Amino acid sequence: MFFLYNLLTIIVGPLLKIVALFSPKIKLFTEGRVTVFDTLSQNINPTDKTIWFHSASLGEYEQGLPIMEKMREVYPQHKIVLTFFSPSGYEIRKNTNAADVVVYLPLDTQANAMKFMDLVHPEKAFFIKYEFWPNYLRELKERDVKTYLISGLFRKKQVFFKWYGGFYRDALKTFSHFFVQDESSKMLLHTIGYNNVTISGDTRYDRVSQILERDNNLPFIEEFIADRTVIVFGSSWPKDEALFIDFINNSAGLKFIIAPHNIKPEQITALKNSIRKSVILFSEKEGKNPADFDVFIINTIGILGKIYSYADVAYVGGGFGTSGLHNILEP
Repeated sequence: MFFLYNLLTIIVGPLLKIVALFSPKIKLFTEGRVTVFDTLSQNINPTDKTIWFHSASLGEYEQGLPIMEKMREVYPQHKIVLTFFSPSGYEIRKNTNAADVVVYLPLDTQANAMKFMDLVHPEKAFFIKYEFWPNYLRELKERDVKTYLISGLFRKKQVFFKWYGGFYRDALKTFSHFFVQDESSKMLLHTIGYNNVTISGDTRYDRVSQILERDNNLPFIEEFIADRTVIVFGSSWPKDEALFIDFINNSAGLKFIIAPHNIKPEQITALKNSIRKSVILFSEKEGKNPADFDVFIINTIGILGKIYSYADVAYVGGGFGTSGLHNILEP
């Protein structure tokens, strides 16, 4: 099984480069990984002490941030290395002050995992929620690196709990401890022989608490609202929008802010064209008076948490499709 997995990971690399010719997101995914090892070698010395955090995307980064900040406080001499799998996380947080080095995680080949570990040589490693990459986990175990899962969430349908999942079950042996969100995850891990488990809840609660204490002011949103009642539709998908667009078009005296999950230009254009009220886009707000518009479409990422603080009513998207409900803690 390990041989087949490694064969597939080697094949995937060239295939992604072909797909990148037709997909801007995959292009970011592939091109962003070209300079990873150069970036690591330029920013991490062999004598540096490091702590490695890995998150799939932006949501997992937010979950891991309270732990990152605590590690920074407890280990001020260590460099924090942060890796992302997805462009939607890396492109938004590549300049974060929470880490000393931020890069994409190279594809999970044996060669990449070994080279990454040689350059980063972490003393501790933290994986957030999920993302279990067998070659990286194997290297961590062989190098005796303390490795932890934060806000872990397991479901019975996952490969770990299937009769054919032995290869992935073995990969979990790397973890020194599992910090999981609920009793169900703990019990599932027990069924496959892992008892080094603590129910610690979801670190999103810690992150939301931090957000409440920060400066959430957005002057352009304040200008847009102009003392009117405002409804915020956050992380909306097309199935959500099909429900509330008619309400927007037939309402009076209200202001609306829509922050779609997908901000591809063609989807933003389609959304804008479906609205029969005056619409302003975040990307086109310069030189305009936001108060003159009824609907504000946020075609950027990273400010929804602040926008929610202005809502009289908040709608959290994802519940009417197959993607799953987004973070209801944010409002």
